[in-house]
Order: sequence, then structure tokens, then C-alpha cells
Amino acid sequence: MRTPFRWLRRNLVVISGLLTLAYLLLPNVVVTVFSFNKPKGRFNYSWQEFSTDAWQDPCGVADLCGSLSLSLRIAFWATLGATVLGTMIAFALVRYRFRARGAVNALIFLPMAMPEVVMAASLLTLFLNMGAQLGFWTVLIAHIMFCLSFVVTAVKARVMSMDPRLEQAAQDLYAGPVQTFLRVTLPIAAPGIAAGALLAFALSFDDFIITNFNAGSTVTFPMFVWGSAQRGTPVQINVIGTAMFLVAVVLVLAGMLVGRRRNRKSP
Repeated sequence: MRTPFRWLRRNLVVISGLLTLAYLLLPNVVVTVFSFNKPKGRFNYSWQEFSTDAWQDPCGVADLCGSLSLSLRIAFWATLGATVLGTMIAFALVRYRFRARGAVNALIFLPMAMPEVVMAASLLTLFLNMGAQLGFWTVLIAHIMFCLSFVVTAVKARVMSMDPRLEQAAQDLYAGPVQTFLRVTLPIAAPGIAAGALLAFALSFDDFIITNFNAGSTVTFPMFVWGSAQRGTPVQINVIGTAMFLVAVVLVLAGMLVGRRRNRKSP
């Protein structure tokens, strides 16, 4: 009788991790399964019949692919802007000493701790007072602003762990400031920059609350999904969700393979 309990105690952490992972992936499994469903009514909430019609025509619903394309464009430019600005801010906070440095560090965490609805309402008030027309540009500016803190946090953690002696060694070997940054500093900071960029892209593409406040008549993919849920969720939404999940899995696996190959090549 003691043997099963001993085995359970030894593998409790592994079992807990697998159960947690299964719980997290369960919604993705449901979305994938119902992407092959053929509902008889407007709502795709109960299994009716296996079909690949939605996969053969993922843009069969009006404005679905248009909203998806808009969300991808906003996420791309928001990621680019937040990554560039966030990287410069992170280097400035770590490498330089200036007045109000502590206050700036505290303000960086404020958007992450603030409820999104508060930030959305504040941005809307700012745009209305400026007389800006709500649309693509207001959404883009809002996304850059709330993604900036996440990028700064990710890059700052990487920059703080960098060994300054590597840059000093490059300078001792007659490397100029630009060459030192491109050959030494940037490659070392690249994992943190990439992590911040991926996080910014995911947050921007997935955001609904801030976008809904500042979009005006612009409809992004999350807003399209929310609007469709009110009158019947089409199967194509599950198809798009499944495709994006598979793309993310492929990118993660590719990154793991590249990392393993580099570890094998390194002495």
C-alpha cells in the first residue's frame, strides 16, 4: 500500500504541472475541435457534424479577414514602436544616472498595475481633448503606450544581467562605440528585446478594452469576435484561432530547436 503513495509523492510536482498544462490548453482544444463543426444554427456551441467547410473558406464571413488584417497591422507597428522606444528607455534606466530616475522606474510599472479600463478612459479623454479623430492612429498610439512598459521590463532585466567587461574588452580591441554596440551589446540583449517584442505583439493583437474605447468606427479582430458573439459565432473564428495557435506552437518549437543546435555547437 505504501508503494503507490511513495510514487505519488515523488511525482507530485510533475503531475501537478501536467494537470495545469492540460487545464491551460483545454480552451485551445475546444476551439480546434469546434473549427471542424457544422452547426445547424447561428451558434457554434454544440457539436453537430464534422465538416471542413470553414477551413476551406476561412474568409467566408464578411469583414472577418479585414478585421484580422487590421489587428495584425496594428500589432506589428505597435510592436515595432514599443520595442524601439522600450529598448532605449531600458538602456537609459540601467546605464545612466539622472534626476527622478526612481520616479521614472515607478512610472514604468504603473500601466502594468493600472486596470485597463482606467487607462482606456484616460486615453480616450486625452484624444478627445486634443481633438483627435478616433480610428487607426489613436488605437496604434494607445497600444504603443501600454505595450511600452512590458518591453522596458523585459529588456531592462536582460541589460542588468549583462557583463560590462565584455564591452570593455571590445573597446580594448579598438572597436568603436557603434561596432561595440552592434557586435557585442545588441547580440547579448537580443533575447530580452525579442521577448519584449513577442509580448508586445501578443498584448496588442489580443487587446479589447483599450481598443474598444479608442477605436471609433475601426473594428479589430477582438472587437469582431465580441460583436459576432452577440448574434452567433461563425465557425471561421475557431479556424482563425486554431491557425494562430498552431503558428505559435511552430514558432516555439523552432526556437527550441535553434537553441539546442547552438548549445551543441558551443564548446
